[in-house]
Amino acid sequence: MDQAVLRKMKDKTACEWLGGSIWGMMNLEERFNVIRSIGEECIQEDELRNLLANKPQPICYDGFEPSGRMHIAQGVMKTINVNKLVASGCKVKIWIADWFAQLNNKMGGDLKKIHVVGQYLIEIWKAAGMKVESGNVEFVWSSEEINSRAHEYWPLVMDIARRNTLPRILRCGQIMGRSEQDELTAAQIFYPCMQCADIFFLKADICQLGMDQRKVNVLAREYAEDIKRKNKPIILSHHMLPGLQEGQEKMSKTDASSSIFMEDDEAEVNQKIKKAFCPPKVVEKNPCLEYLNYIIFPWFNEFTVERSQENGGNKTFISFEELVADYECGGLHPADLKPALSKALNKILQPVRDHFKNDANAKDLLKRVKSYKVTR
Repeated sequence: MDQAVLRKMKDKTACEWLGGSIWGMMNLEERFNVIRSIGEECIQEDELRNLLANKPQPICYDGFEPSGRMHIAQGVMKTINVNKLVASGCKVKIWIADWFAQLNNKMGGDLKKIHVVGQYLIEIWKAAGMKVESGNVEFVWSSEEINSRAHEYWPLVMDIARRNTLPRILRCGQIMGRSEQDELTAAQIFYPCMQCADIFFLKADICQLGMDQRKVNVLAREYAEDIKRKNKPIILSHHMLPGLQEGQEKMSKTDASSSIFMEDDEAEVNQKIKKAFCPPKVVEKNPCLEYLNYIIFPWFNEFTVERSQENGGNKTFISFEELVADYECGGLHPADLKPALSKALNKILQPVRDHFKNDANAKDLLKRVKSYKVTR
């Protein structure tokens, strides 16, 4: 987070101001820094600066397959990132990829179930604090938008398919959670061509997706170069949160022990964090520290550990770097870090729990989604 911007906001935490109409308070470099902070990788930084200098409201594309319950990587991280983009003057189009979920056999390919899951996910983001009421966040259902402008969409898909070899398309299988060695259906081979087309169909300036979607975004830049398009889509790839157990590089919806879901109750969160992999003095590939870096500090701007005087007393960390230094030397122990992490996560998730408890429509959506079998 750009510290100059935070100083302008005085005592407000990131979760309070992100998503507000504050980009007019920022200069170009501050806007760039806030947007750039979202990405583990940016292709290319000079293009991003040029875009911000020349387009008053860039269009950012994000998307998701409605494929099951939402974990905190998709729920909280996306809320933080979308709100940063809106706060920096961007228009965010969130592509609800219902047809893509069907192509990828999610929810057994049942489009009605996929639509229910999509509605449930939108309810979560609203409850979590995504600034949809700003008017600068738009949810776009792929089936509706493609059907309404089929004459634009399908020629684009066909042109992308025509210009690329089968091996090049197969290398994009990672975007569906597949590998080049997997046996794919014809629909799944067509999927990358369609996702590449989405970027141009939505007139996106910035592709704001996870690192696991990088290959198809690069395909879009290659296509733009092939057709001699002046402005290539800028790729802003965010970090992928790991699962809670040792060696889990990515959260899994099919393995409840690897993920914290957005409607998990307090006891479930406490239990999952208690069992999480968190070796003393080890920072690398430590999921608890990753949650602090990518969720807790961006949300609260600080992290407080409560402990007895014998163990050093309470301490508030104002940066992740400060916490890492304390953890690596053994000054902060997992036995103290974990309860504090659970408390912070539960504070973030409580409004979501309240919404799904008190809103009849949201409660019904959750009940139906929990009854569905998640299919790969």
